[in-house]
Amino acid sequence: MKTVPSPRTPDEVFAPLSDAKRADGEYLVSLFREVTGLPPVVWGAKIIGFGSYDYRYASGHTGTAAQLGFAVSERTISLYLSCDASQFATFLDALGPVKTGKGCIYITRLARVDTAVLRELIEYAWEQARSL
Repeated sequence: MKTVPSPRTPDEVFAPLSDAKRADGEYLVSLFREVTGLPPVVWGAKIIGFGSYDYRYASGHTGTAAQLGFAVSERTISLYLSCDASQFATFLDALGPVKTGKGCIYITRLARVDTAVLRELIEYAWEQARSL
């Protein structure tokens, strides 16, 4: 499935989740909405995105992606804040127990991280994303 905007709502994405994970998702929608000033858009099956930008790879491939976003599953919360999660190292040290991939930050439960630092991280990522 291509990751493009869909007609789904965040509530539809969160519906099959446990109460705790649904609450995490709802909190993140509220937080991202406050920071970006934008409504959530579901990209693909389950990514909740805010804003969008057009990209072009050296290969010539082009597309559109969410500027910021996240996905919630029973196992993890994936934050999509940029293509290079290493730029957030100072925030990650203070955030709490997380794992990173090349472009993602993985959190098991919001209760395990410092939500004030999470807000700062999202605010910083939004400032970076707006320059795309």
